[in-house]
Amino acid sequence: MKLIKGLTSLAVAGLVATVITGCNNSQPQPKQEEPDFRCKKENVLAPKWTCTPFVDGAIAEVGTAQKTAAGPGFQRRMALANARSNLAQQIQTQVKDKVETFTRATGIGQGESVDAVATAVSKQVAKVTLNGSKQIDAWEAPSGTLYVLVAVPEKTVNEAAKKAVKTSFKNDEALWQQFQSKQALEGLEKEFPTE
Repeated sequence: MKLIKGLTSLAVAGLVATVITGCNNSQPQPKQEEPDFRCKKENVLAPKWTCTPFVDGAIAEVGTAQKTAAGPGFQRRMALANARSNLAQQIQTQVKDKVETFTRATGIGQGESVDAVATAVSKQVAKVTLNGSKQIDAWEAPSGTLYVLVAVPEKTVNEAAKKAVKTSFKNDEALWQQFQSKQALEGLEKEFPTE
């Protein structure tokens, strides 16, 4: 009997010890992975500029072209054309916004004439400055897709914009008279710095 009581006590003690040990034996929490914000294309690390085109002191864009049977020369021309198209859109948007801000701040013209000037200037500047654009870098993805980085100096864009704004306002005598004020010229320099 004593033996059974002893075994029973031992079994109960073992069970209690197992339960206590099991409660304390917590599983380590899996580490949550930090998000990976590095630039990736086709699931491989890529140059940062392929995700965020940037060139100090310039306006930059990326163009791509798939690998083609026409050869690498054709692929490069297609990627450059794509980048320049993107660059033209970016320049037009930036210039139009700056011209509208400039004309609002200086109080020149009516709404329609300002919009017409902004649109004309932005298209003209994009045409002129794209001639000065150049390829800065290139990268080929594992699939053979070619990425090219194209840029144009911001100073070139600003100089062309100032010249186009002055020409556009000269075409409308009333606007030209208003534009020649010191405030207008200072505002133009502020929106399109060239130094």
